[in-house]
Amino acid sequence: MRNIKQYMIAACTLLALNGCDYLDYDETTGRTQEEAYSYFDNMNSLVANIYSVLPVDFGRVSDAMMESATDNSVYTWENNSIYYLTNGTWSPLKRVDDGWAFWTGIRSANSFLENYDPEVLKRFEYNEDYADMMAKVSKFSYEVRFLRAFYLFELAKRYGDIPLVTRTYTQEEINSIEKTPFVEVIDYIAKECSEIALELPADQSEVRNETGRVTKGAALALKSRALLYAASALHNPDNDPTRWEAAAKAAYEVIAMGKYQLPKITADELYSDKGGHEVLKSKQLIFERRATGKTNDFESRNEPMGYESAEGGNTPTQNLVDAYELKDGTPFSWDNPVHVSNIYYDAEGKQTRDPRLYLNILTNGATWLKQTVETFEGGKNKILDGSTKTGYYLRKYMNPSVSLDPDKPNKLEHHYILFRYAEILLNYAEAMNEWKGPDAMAEGCPLTAREALNQVRNSADMKAVTATGTEFTEKVRNERRIELAFEGHRFYDIRRWKIAGTDEVRNIYGVKITGSDGSFSYEKVLLRQMYWDDKMYLFPYPQNEVYMNPNLTQNPGWVGDK
Repeated sequence: MRNIKQYMIAACTLLALNGCDYLDYDETTGRTQEEAYSYFDNMNSLVANIYSVLPVDFGRVSDAMMESATDNSVYTWENNSIYYLTNGTWSPLKRVDDGWAFWTGIRSANSFLENYDPEVLKRFEYNEDYADMMAKVSKFSYEVRFLRAFYLFELAKRYGDIPLVTRTYTQEEINSIEKTPFVEVIDYIAKECSEIALELPADQSEVRNETGRVTKGAALALKSRALLYAASALHNPDNDPTRWEAAAKAAYEVIAMGKYQLPKITADELYSDKGGHEVLKSKQLIFERRATGKTNDFESRNEPMGYESAEGGNTPTQNLVDAYELKDGTPFSWDNPVHVSNIYYDAEGKQTRDPRLYLNILTNGATWLKQTVETFEGGKNKILDGSTKTGYYLRKYMNPSVSLDPDKPNKLEHHYILFRYAEILLNYAEAMNEWKGPDAMAEGCPLTAREALNQVRNSADMKAVTATGTEFTEKVRNERRIELAFEGHRFYDIRRWKIAGTDEVRNIYGVKITGSDGSFSYEKVLLRQMYWDDKMYLFPYPQNEVYMNPNLTQNPGWVGDK
């Protein structure tokens, strides 16, 4: 059985050996065009090369996750460039996670689609594996179209209006290309996804003994996400209800497949301590970026300081911890002495909060690798350089089966989830609520926003939401925040909702814990206020690209704005 990850390793090596002129990248380096497109294995390698551009955020910004540029997390090492996004030094010249490498994937995808022709393989028709080979080849163009659409979305969510590049260009042409409005780009992506979904299998096992490739569900999930962004306040200032209708119906297309399930979190392999390939068994998994090898890098970067080879890393904020309700569904309140006295555990050591808190965050008193985490003042995980400033450490994605012991190291695969069913239900709940309210149905949407939201809560054994009006909207947004924490959504959610400039988001809090021997007092403390300017709702175009092509124009408010 061949697995796509084998090809991705080779593809990543190819990318590393070539230059960084993304709009002039030639994926056929080392082979003639005839060689590249005349053999199945070569075609398969070219497709794998396009897959290799899929994003992963186990530490995109010099080990910092994008979550650490939001109110959900603080990166412990302040010399990291993630701080450019929060202290006002971000600029067209000082860029962070600008996504410009996605043009590599788009250029490679366009080249493949222009040169790929299954008919050239007809000369192998008498081979025993010909039918199987052609079944696989027949899906290549649809996989590549999905990947191109995905990369276009990754750029559009950063920059808004972008060039809609759907063919290869000469260097002269590319340096005069113009932007396409964001909504038109999204409509193109949605149309592509609808067409692709008709041709792709619901499960790749229907076509090949490989996993990790694009499926019908992935295409529809991308359509759902893209249309949700297009309906949101940043890109839909007049709140056009037809945009929300389109987003709701797109999400329901995934739901209606009946393929994906949302298991109880206690039974969901996404939270398995076995790690590695275990996550791929999850019934809610739709599409992921496959790991190309085994590592323990993520654990090393994020384990609590004081553990062997640990670096502290991305640490959850009090803002995020406060977003997790008590087990009975009551919002946590610092004004309630009972809540504060049992902030994570009651007197018997039982958990008092939403179970997802303990799956995502290591709190004071939590157990990690058979040791008690101490983030109180003077505690063993709070006294070293690089120790948490917030009072917390990351638990999500951390795998206790991984070992950093130099004498007995253990490394595992770390697959990055790009789409999962919980997001689709939350997309649907948000879009349906904005279009029709919490309890209405509509043709093509026979599920209420409340029902979709409560499916997610039920998976975590949390009580159903009974709120209405603006309170229900806040519940939907909060559920998205805690369910999808550290999965790459928060940075863009606070932008598309246009709340990034509010004090609630900008003020970053931690907790000061004093005491010992299990008797502690907790004080919420303001750590910093993130800088904000409304121009930051969109990324700045790289200044050198604007110099080379004045037709791009700089995004509003940034230096060089035309």
